[in-house]
Amino acid sequence: MGQEKGKAVPFSKIIIDIEQQHHISFNYLEDNVTGLKLSPPNKSLSLEQKLRYLSQNTDLSFENIDNKFINVYKRKDKTPIICGYVFSSLDKKPIEGANLNLAGKIYASTNSDGYFEFEKTDKNSLVISHVGFCSKRISIGNTDSKNCLKLLLEPEVTELKEIKAGSILASGISKNTDGSFEIKPKKFGILPGLIEPDALQAMQQIPGVNSIDESVSSINVRGGTHDQNLFLWNGIRMFQTGHFFGLISVFNPNLAHTISIYKNGSSAFFGESVSSVVAISSTPQTEEKNSFSAGINMINADVYGKYNLSKKSFIEISARKSITDFVETPTYKEYFNKVFQNTTITDFNQKQNVDYRSDKKFGFYDATFKYFQKIGAKDQLILDLITIQDNLEVFQSATVYNILRSENSNLRQQNYGGNLSWKRNWNSFNTTKINIYNSSYELLGNQENSIGNQIAIQENTVNNNGINLENQHVLNSKFVLSDGYQFNEIGITNLERVNNPEFYRKVKDVLRTHALIFEGKYNDTISRLYFKAGARINYIEKFQKCIVEPRVQFNYGINKNLNLELLGELKSQNSQQIIDLQKDYFGIEKRRWIVSNNTTVPIQRSRQLSLSLFYKKNDWLLDIENFYKRVNGIITASQGFQNQLEFVRTTGDYEVLGTEILIQKKLHHFLTWLSYTFNDNNYDFPNYEFQRFPNNFELSHTLSWAVMYEKNNFKIALGTRWSSGRPKTSTDNSSINPSDPVLVYNRPNNTNLHVFSQVNLSSTYKWETAKGIEYKIGLSILNILNRKNEIGEYYRISSLTNSIEEVETFALQRTPNVSFRVSL
Repeated sequence: MGQEKGKAVPFSKIIIDIEQQHHISFNYLEDNVTGLKLSPPNKSLSLEQKLRYLSQNTDLSFENIDNKFINVYKRKDKTPIICGYVFSSLDKKPIEGANLNLAGKIYASTNSDGYFEFEKTDKNSLVISHVGFCSKRISIGNTDSKNCLKLLLEPEVTELKEIKAGSILASGISKNTDGSFEIKPKKFGILPGLIEPDALQAMQQIPGVNSIDESVSSINVRGGTHDQNLFLWNGIRMFQTGHFFGLISVFNPNLAHTISIYKNGSSAFFGESVSSVVAISSTPQTEEKNSFSAGINMINADVYGKYNLSKKSFIEISARKSITDFVETPTYKEYFNKVFQNTTITDFNQKQNVDYRSDKKFGFYDATFKYFQKIGAKDQLILDLITIQDNLEVFQSATVYNILRSENSNLRQQNYGGNLSWKRNWNSFNTTKINIYNSSYELLGNQENSIGNQIAIQENTVNNNGINLENQHVLNSKFVLSDGYQFNEIGITNLERVNNPEFYRKVKDVLRTHALIFEGKYNDTISRLYFKAGARINYIEKFQKCIVEPRVQFNYGINKNLNLELLGELKSQNSQQIIDLQKDYFGIEKRRWIVSNNTTVPIQRSRQLSLSLFYKKNDWLLDIENFYKRVNGIITASQGFQNQLEFVRTTGDYEVLGTEILIQKKLHHFLTWLSYTFNDNNYDFPNYEFQRFPNNFELSHTLSWAVMYEKNNFKIALGTRWSSGRPKTSTDNSSINPSDPVLVYNRPNNTNLHVFSQVNLSSTYKWETAKGIEYKIGLSILNILNRKNEIGEYYRISSLTNSIEEVETFALQRTPNVSFRVSL
């Protein structure tokens, strides 16, 4: 306490000096201080510090009344005092407000000097905690009460993303300095046609992201195919992303906490994709209370629950199931008509003309489980499990010439996944994360054909295992270095079995990949400079092949309103989806997963570069981004050709040059935006007759507009989407012989479908009762104007008329949906 040097003086003299210096008055009994002497405290100390000094060196207690009167009492049984100071290990500054916890009870808190004191008890274990610091546990059993403790707390490492703009496209959607889009479903506002924060539906509002056939199982980012995107759910790679064969996302919209979407410039810790990355996390970033909710719409019902087992652990469970087993709503009927048009399911009755009967049973479900546990002050353990399944059963019969013909078929699609994650904060500068995961996917089709009593079984299975190790080192407040190792094993099996004629084929391929990752990030908020660069070094065991993938993110604030952004990446991918025959799996789910063989099925490799200007001022926002993207190693079977290339097997690449523009304005409770995307997307197949022609997934021009209104608990959104038609291949009618028709095509993708145009509406309202129960109701209408939008067209020779017929596929007609949700 810095007492003055010199001899001990009477206690009465000390308190007289204190009274004069601090203008206070001491009240005490003369007998309590008679003969008491000690060295006086330093005059520079505060009144509180002087009283503390006197209390520690005498058997007296001091009661301060409004800094005017000090009552002095003699402690009958003097209890030893535990005192100490708490400082930050980073800058050695005192920590105010730190809690001292003994046996679950807070005994004291530190003051502005970081000082604490309390009477010693029989409790031995002391825990010191403060927000933003790692808690510290010490033993005080043998602590000397005469000497104050000096304790250092280490700052808790929590990396916060720099947000470039919040409320982009809708509330709850932001754009980060690293170029990624981030969706917070619990803060999500509203988008046209959406009444729930569906991750895969919402991302289609981002410029450059489309679905060529209105399906979340066919999301095209800057001209790429769906399988070229990496979808992660809590670190688990998902091989199935859609329920109802692509019309509904498999990810429960009421579960996710953070959804990160990278079109370009993704971290080196993301591999196995040549297009975008969609990373979904259901782990809360802050502690949350117990909660329960349940909801229903015209397609499915779901429940969600979170229960805190203790202050350091919780479990989280969700489940969702279709209601199609019980009722066929107007929404279900529109979805069904859209999915099953021009498939073997609907073709059956076209081949028969009397007494046709059909019975279809369709259902889906998904469920998740999470267990979270903090271990001590530095460790945490998370277990995530997910299961997804779609099941379709079809029975069809017809009586032709007194002969009953029937077909009983079923189709099952499922994905299971699990991830065990461990994280440790070694200190304020070093963190380690390790996760072990598995993802298993199965697509099984069992199809009967009444002609020839044929039964065909097709099966596609994927088993993906891996382990990821990531270390993060905070070198200083501006520079962070990360490194890691990843091991990935993927095994894919394709089976085909036919009973008449007898045929059996089973092919299984396995690839194991090792990856070393190095990444550095520099972030200077004062100079408005952000730079992140990294490299991923992949080694593929089977091919003894090494692939280096550099990544870069650069963002510079020219001024407080204008940002320049440069993103670049090289990536590779070893697995992809192909279509052997358009009628595979009833023609509904035609794609099957395969792995590269490094010859006829090359490793896909991409390179991408983008440059953008981002301007934000006075609630105006303007984002202009130009990009170049090239993907090598694609095969024709992965592109969904339904022209002369359907049975051609060759390799090539595609190249995209494009511009994406977003203009947004916020005015009071209104938010409106207009986006435009231009794409020039072309194939290059060097070994084919027509080497260069437009990509199947090219939408040269896309224009979107939306306006949203949010006030209190009411939200409404109206929007429209317009795009030029996708490419198609016409037939050369002059070369067709009507008596013996054979399809003769013009140059691939020589023309386009008609323009696509759709207007969508959605609205939600929520209210809360006095008991804290929240209710929410929502209404959406897709394609309000009921426009008949063509999304696909191909030609075939009819077995009934022996003529060439044009087959068209259309988008959803007017489709309403209503939802209701209750939350506790």
